[in-house]
Amino acid sequence: MRDVVEIGLGKTAQRGYHLDDIAIVPSRRTRDVDDVSTAWQLDAYQFGIPCVGHPSDATMSPASAVRLGQLGGLGVLNVEGLWTRYENPAKVLEELAGLGEDARATKRLQEVYAEPIRPDLIAERVRELRDGGGTVAVRVSPQHTLALAPVILDAGVDILVIQGTLVSAEHVSTTDEPLNLKEFIADLDLPVIVGGCTDYKTALHLMRTGAAGVIVGIGGDDWSTTESVLGIRVPMATAIADAAAARRDYLDETGGRYVHLIADGDMQTSGDIAKALGCGADAVMLGEPLSLCEEAPAGGAWWHSAASHPSLPRGAFEVAGEPLGSMEKLLFGPADEPDGQLNLFGGLRRAMAKCGYRDLKEFQKVGLVLDR
Repeated sequence: MRDVVEIGLGKTAQRGYHLDDIAIVPSRRTRDVDDVSTAWQLDAYQFGIPCVGHPSDATMSPASAVRLGQLGGLGVLNVEGLWTRYENPAKVLEELAGLGEDARATKRLQEVYAEPIRPDLIAERVRELRDGGGTVAVRVSPQHTLALAPVILDAGVDILVIQGTLVSAEHVSTTDEPLNLKEFIADLDLPVIVGGCTDYKTALHLMRTGAAGVIVGIGGDDWSTTESVLGIRVPMATAIADAAAARRDYLDETGGRYVHLIADGDMQTSGDIAKALGCGADAVMLGEPLSLCEEAPAGGAWWHSAASHPSLPRGAFEVAGEPLGSMEKLLFGPADEPDGQLNLFGGLRRAMAKCGYRDLKEFQKVGLVLDR
């Protein structure tokens, strides 16, 4: 039973842990790094590294999504982003990259995202992804899924990602017809990833919708303002472990149906990635770290999808920094700095080898220790 702390008369809070609060414990065995595999599979689609690109326009363009796929990951394009609002958003992205310490950055984000979504551009961007080869994945918000799904599905995607800050299987509305995830997913013949979620019950309910993958976390990082705006923050180590417990129970409930967990938030380094997988995730969703590669469409600037919300933005604008190198260098090195921001998945392979595990499924069993 997790520690419960009394924070006042009649009110308790469960104790939770961030990835920074834990560390990996090596086992009695080590393994040659060349014998370690970071491959994973979602439905029929295989990937060389457990990396999913966070669908922010700062990092995921059709070209950068294709490039991530070529390097073994899964690029996800936001079909509610700039690439489906502008024929050529290059000038808009260039302007955003040059905002610097502009106090109007959030207002300018809201202005450029006020341009309406064009269904013809959704079809065009999916075609560009398809022409690039690899797995085609796009993100849509729960609020716009029913309206945009026909266009997305007609365009022909491989994986659909339904992602919001928080997504539940039991959305209640007295004004609009809510999206019934279970019915929606049952009518599709392609895998669907849904999220984010932060607790056991929500993860279990999302698994019961038939989703192939569940996103754990709300993309929290130094630039997310969800806690200051909504008061919501669940430490990632705890959120992942709780979702992994839900997956275990769902496996028992269904007689073996496995749902993949994708951790989104609180990850900047290869060590963070290793700890997220050690807590039970199958893959990680990277946002800000990918903004530091040369292929990032915003030239080093970073913002969350929710940062441009027209009435309640939940993400600060990060001023463009100097690229650390190509996407390949970011993912596979070589690293010329010792801080873990480069060679992210080379670092993961090394961590797995040091602990004696040969693949990601085995590595989920690694020992953990609280070090704070």
